[in-house]
Parts: sequence; structure tokens; C-alpha cells
Amino acid sequence: MTPSDLPVALTLGEPAGIGPELTLAIWRRRVELALPPFYVIGDPDLYRARAQALHLEVPVQTVTARQAVQNFGRALPVVPLDVKVTAQPGKPDASSAPAAIGSIRRAVADVLDGVAAAVVTNPIAKNVLYASGFAEPGHTEFLAKLAEEATGRPFHPVMLLWSPELAVVPVTIHLPLKDVVGRLSTDLIVETGRITARDLHNRFGIARPRLAVAGLNPHAGENGTLGDEDRDIVAPAVATLRAEGIDAVGPLPADTMFHARARAGYDVALCMYHDQALIPIKTLAFDHGVNLTLGLPFVRTSPDHGTAFDIAGTGKADPSSLVAALVLAARISARTPALAPAK
Repeated sequence: MTPSDLPVALTLGEPAGIGPELTLAIWRRRVELALPPFYVIGDPDLYRARAQALHLEVPVQTVTARQAVQNFGRALPVVPLDVKVTAQPGKPDASSAPAAIGSIRRAVADVLDGVAAAVVTNPIAKNVLYASGFAEPGHTEFLAKLAEEATGRPFHPVMLLWSPELAVVPVTIHLPLKDVVGRLSTDLIVETGRITARDLHNRFGIARPRLAVAGLNPHAGENGTLGDEDRDIVAPAVATLRAEGIDAVGPLPADTMFHARARAGYDVALCMYHDQALIPIKTLAFDHGVNLTLGLPFVRTSPDHGTAFDIAGTGKADPSSLVAALVLAARISARTPALAPAK
């Protein structure tokens, strides 16, 4: 069976957030939105209760992953967890963390076992997970850990934020700004660039991906007069990538990289820190940007928004980013060779 024949595994996310109601809303519009078959991993009773509360006519069917495709047309397929979810919209409780974590674990296991094409993750609340003892910085790092546990191989996950208007990769991710310089290195930029170029080729079908590498400092350091990191760290990384045959340019002044004419000259922007990457893409594609993790042995996407506790349970949340995440996951998993089932 090829990835294009398999359903997408959608995680529960934070059950007190907007993930469950977005899942219900997009299933109702599955034909109109041309969605790929998917199943969600969670508590079936949670989805029934949210559907009733929001007056949504969504039948919920408890299934196994292998039964998802045949049931998708007539009911929302839910693979149950061994966790009874009691969290209410906007009010995470003791059931939130084990349900969210268990759903991620199951989704990764399913795709590695060859019964799901890809993983799409609904948003989690990191503070809720941290309070439960969760040790990973976030989704991306946890997914890499699960992949390593399953395969015995370490992975370097790379965060790609994608939209039709712009694709960006932050080289350093969830770090205080004061710590970025100490963590940034030529080797880190090179490894991030290699993985980005490889996966854009293999998963997006771009023959020779064009990487625009942002400078760290204003005006890319002005040859050392505004900081020497661009000259001593970023420029050597670009030179190494080019020597390996990767079409990389930089360091470029970040303040002139994101207007329309500049974006036409590259396929992805490698940025040195979180906000340097996320501010432009959220400005251009706030409602439909997708978070895609490169460097893993499976396809994983996620909507580029949070749990939105303030509007959870109101039915006001915009499903555009979740729709884009599902469509992109199906699209690129169809290009990705099927995994051998995990041992």
C-alpha cells in the first residue's frame, strides 16, 4: 500500500483548545474542501460532546486506523485513547497532558507501522505539558525523540513554515534572543541548510532548491562593523553549502528579503532566529501557513496557530491553517517513499 492510499493521522492536541472543534468543522466540509481521508486520535465522547455543544451534525465512529478510510465518508473516524478526557473548552485539566501526549505517540507509531500516510498535529499547550513533567521543549523535539526511539537513529528536526507566498526555516528556534548568538554556529547553519535542500527536493519535487540565508545582524553585519557573526559564522556556512552543490546565497540583510520581488528569487529563507522567520510569514499568511517538520523519517505538518483558549468552544476559530496542513501532508506524503513497518 502506498502513502497515497493511506489516511492521515490527526492528533487531538490540547483538548481544551480549538483543535477538537476545528476537526469537527472541517470534517463537515470534507467534500467542499477536497480533504484527504483522515482519522483523529482521541476520546470519541469528547468529539460527540463538542459537536452537540456547537450544534454540529457530525456522527462520530470509533475505528482502528485501518478502518479509517472506509468510514471517512460517513462519520468522523476516531481511534480511541486509553484516556478519558474531562477538559472543557478553555479549561485544561489533569486529563489534558496525558491525552495530548498519548495522541502524538500513537500517531507517530501508526505512520511508522505503515498504517498512516503522515502525521498532522493539532496545537498543544506547552505550559500544560510542562506542568505534567513533559521534558521536551516542544512538539518538534518530541517527534524527533519518538522517531529515534522507534528506529534507533538520531534525527535533526528542522522547522519549515510554509505557505504559497513564503517558506521560512528558523535555524535556532525556541531560544531567548540573548542565547541565540551562543547557540548559532556554522555547523548548525550548514546542517539545517542540507536537510532543507534535501527535503525540498525529495518532498516538494524542487529540482535544485534555492536557499536565501539571512544575516543575523542589521544589514548582515556591514562586514563586521555591526557585529562579526555574519562574517565569521554565517558566510562560511553559505560557502560550505555552495561547495556541496546547494544553491545558497547570503548572508543577506533580513530587512530586504521579504518583499515580493525578493521572494521570487528563492524557494526558502533560512533565518537565524525564531521571530526573524515567523514575523514575515505570519504577516503574509497568518490564516493559512503550515508548520512542517523536515529531517524526520515521516511527514509531519501542523497548523501554524496555538490553542486559542479564549475562543475555544465558541465555533469562531478559523480552520484554514488546519485544512492547509492536511492537504500539504497528503500532497508531500504521496511523493515520499512508503516506510518499512517498524520492527
